[in-house]
Amino acid sequence: MLVRLLYASRASQPLTPEMTESILAKSRTHNNDSGVTGILCFSGDIFMQVLEGGRQPVSDLYNAIIRDKRHHDVVLLDFEEITERRFSGWTMGQVNLAKVNPCTLLKYSEKPSLDPFSVSGKVSLALLEELIATAAIVGR
Repeated sequence: MLVRLLYASRASQPLTPEMTESILAKSRTHNNDSGVTGILCFSGDIFMQVLEGGRQPVSDLYNAIIRDKRHHDVVLLDFEEITERRFSGWTMGQVNLAKVNPCTLLKYSEKPSLDPFSVSGKVSLALLEELIATAAIVGR
């Protein structure tokens, strides 16, 4: 059974390029082994991540994320059983929203900034779909 999980969190300390690259490298190794795919968006101290894969591996990973001291205010935005993956092309793709046109963000929220805590999970997924369509996602 495949599932899709979307969550948001805040970084416990200021993000550096080295920190995000370390998170992505570990994700890509672990996710490849467990069959999990997805993308990670970040802007300022906010993370938003979608995970797709088997129910148990995705649940195990989400539980590990909740316990990870690098995050706080972890909020489940959306969870659903799916028939196919939307984010299958990435063991963990990434989007640095500082490089995305602010109009794209404004299309889905009150202000041109990432704030998944103030919009529905479906709106956040729609934003991610647009980021795929505009090739804003990079990574493996």
